[in-house]
Amino acid sequence: MTIDLYPELVRREDLSPDEGFGADIDEDCQTIHEATKGWGANAQKVIDALASKDANERWKLSHRYKELFDKPLDELMKKEFKGDFKFGMTCLAMPLDEAECYMLKKATDGIGSHIHVVYSIICGRTNEEMNKLKKNYFKIYTKDMSKLLASELHGDMERIAFNAMQAGEESYDPQYHTKEKAAEDAELIYKKGQGKFFGTDEKSIFKVLCASPPEHIQNISEAYADKYGYTLLKAMEKELSGNVRDATMFLVGMKIKPFETISHLIKKACAGVEVLSRAHDNGCVVWSTPHPVSFWSQPLALQGTDEMLLTCCIIRYQMVMKEVMSAHIELFGKTVHDRVREECGGKYKDLLLAVLNAVWPEEGQ
Repeated sequence: MTIDLYPELVRREDLSPDEGFGADIDEDCQTIHEATKGWGANAQKVIDALASKDANERWKLSHRYKELFDKPLDELMKKEFKGDFKFGMTCLAMPLDEAECYMLKKATDGIGSHIHVVYSIICGRTNEEMNKLKKNYFKIYTKDMSKLLASELHGDMERIAFNAMQAGEESYDPQYHTKEKAAEDAELIYKKGQGKFFGTDEKSIFKVLCASPPEHIQNISEAYADKYGYTLLKAMEKELSGNVRDATMFLVGMKIKPFETISHLIKKACAGVEVLSRAHDNGCVVWSTPHPVSFWSQPLALQGTDEMLLTCCIIRYQMVMKEVMSAHIELFGKTVHDRVREECGGKYKDLLLAVLNAVWPEEGQ
């Protein structure tokens, strides 16, 4: 199946009767409380107590802080801090499944949507995590997530999001997902795409890609390459364009090369933030560039670092960051820490490095 991003406590939603929060969590809650008293907050103390924890520990901190001080930890972060640092600390102060809802909300606020944040949260998810995400979004914002995205996305972008939100990925069954079935689906994708006389039937392609488990996607890709000369990823790159191409390649990549795909997304965030314009790319008002951009390789003529996407990546993928870090080093010859140091500064940089060091400590940490 597609990889899990949520840690054990987020999936369980509760502590076992004999588990408890523990004295360390109470101490960290007290540290945060003291560091945010009075005029101005001690940002470094809050980073040390919150950002240096893994997602299970942050789940405990979020719930325990509210119990001890009768105030949501994320609301405290919003009150005390500003800018990119505030966004990062607010996300860290929530359980990861709730933080993703907040990320989606922020990515769709105002004119246009931050499409790379949206599709990276929606596409390539397990059924369990997608269902939890939809449930939590409604619980927190009393709005259906599918209606939110329907109002923000249009055309093919809305179609791929709709299919991804169905949480309909099949369990791999070698009796059903045979080599013959893979060849049939490869032919269907070709006929609905490059083999179609006029236009592309994206709806049929998205349905196959979202429903197929990773093992079957890999077999489809091999069958496609055997018959048509290039892989499924290459076919999507050739057939689609703009943000729909990026989202589709991301969806396929998360099923067959998840850690490499996440590494490319982090690189994309560090390549720069795209100019916000009210331009329609495949039917949606989005962060857009003057020319189509390949998710994988083409350079981006952009401005600065995309802090929102970078923050979302480092927080959301912390649980698998060891595997991502290995893939990132192999692909680009540098660590994610190196990228953060090159692109970020101040306490915002310290925050992201603390999240990374919680799972992949640098030498001397």
